[in-house]
Amino acid sequence: MNLQTARGTFDILPEDQPRYRALYSAAERVLSSAGVQEIATPVFEYTDVFTKSVGASSDLVVQKEMYTFDKGERSLTLRPEFTAGVLRAYIQNGLSSRRSPVKLWSKGPVFRAERPQRGRFHQFHQVNCELLGLDTPLIDAEAVALLYATLRECGLQELRVKLGSVGDPEDRERYNDYLRDELRAADLSETSQERLRLNPMRILDSKDEKDLEVIRDLKRPLDFLNEDARAHFEAVKGYLEAWNIPFDVDDSIVRGLDYYRRTAFEVHHGSIGAQSALCGGGRYDGLVESMGGPPAPGVGWAFGAERVLDAMSEEGVALPDAPRPALFLVPMDEDAVGEVARTALRLRPTFWVEHAYTKRNPGKGLKEADRAGARYAALRGPKERQEGVYGVKHLASGEQTQVPEEELEAFLKAHA
Repeated sequence: MNLQTARGTFDILPEDQPRYRALYSAAERVLSSAGVQEIATPVFEYTDVFTKSVGASSDLVVQKEMYTFDKGERSLTLRPEFTAGVLRAYIQNGLSSRRSPVKLWSKGPVFRAERPQRGRFHQFHQVNCELLGLDTPLIDAEAVALLYATLRECGLQELRVKLGSVGDPEDRERYNDYLRDELRAADLSETSQERLRLNPMRILDSKDEKDLEVIRDLKRPLDFLNEDARAHFEAVKGYLEAWNIPFDVDDSIVRGLDYYRRTAFEVHHGSIGAQSALCGGGRYDGLVESMGGPPAPGVGWAFGAERVLDAMSEEGVALPDAPRPALFLVPMDEDAVGEVARTALRLRPTFWVEHAYTKRNPGKGLKEADRAGARYAALRGPKERQEGVYGVKHLASGEQTQVPEEELEAFLKAHA
């Protein structure tokens, strides 16, 4: 038996949980204030939900990065990203009948069979946001603004928004034809050769030094935008400028999934190494319809929780400490064992209270309270029972006092 986590996975221990809760709480504060409602979808879906949405030329399909298994007569896949499942829920549950835009966000684990590296794992966690139902550039700008505000709410300051456009489908096709002509005889990496065949625009994402040299002087997607797509892009820029959201135009930005069109964006952080992109997103008009739903334009984004937590650590953002008990009750005789349990149950609706489950002498009981991380220890024995009190000790300062049993709750409210 191998008692180790599988490669590319990790445990989130109790002391690490507050960091994740703080991140999710920051996202909820920002998104709920804008009317974005939380939705939870299954961890796995029928495989065609993903293959029909992400596109046959995406790395998830081409490089077999999805965890797929057969159960009965249907193929199932652990979600590699949130958008497809959220849109399936949007279609299945008739959410298009609600007031537009329908704003949805999700959080939880996703699964990809890619090579593990810093900030990338086989199982990791994402925060995802989708704005559905309107094709106005105002929605694109709001999506960027919500992403930026969420990351700022997490305490990050060293953020750079990169904004681009991949144009409409006909623009992408013209640009892909241009790349095929220009790169047909080029000496590209094996990955880029495959991308040249399936989706040439993705070559711009290459980190291979040889590829970068080859593509350095090529035209970029922004050079191929039609008039409407360019006007849309200029309008998005105008909103962001008016809202004082700092951004740089990136004329080579592309997204890894085939469903994106027009606006594409990323947010980068300078402290997490060469792979500085924390997150990204873009517009995907036509995706809902291609999945069998009604025509519904949309914009979405997602970020990996682990990458954001990494950036927060590198930037020195103060992360919350693990919570600790307000009180640890120590029974010093057999009769006190049941008494402290009853007192703990009475106090727990308001405070985190723990207790020893067998009688302890004072020294051992105080040591156990200290190991539990409690602020206060309260001792109960024959003398305390006779007087109707607990002997309460502040573990950091050593200060002691006698507190009547019926006043313990008021004492903790005033001091814990």
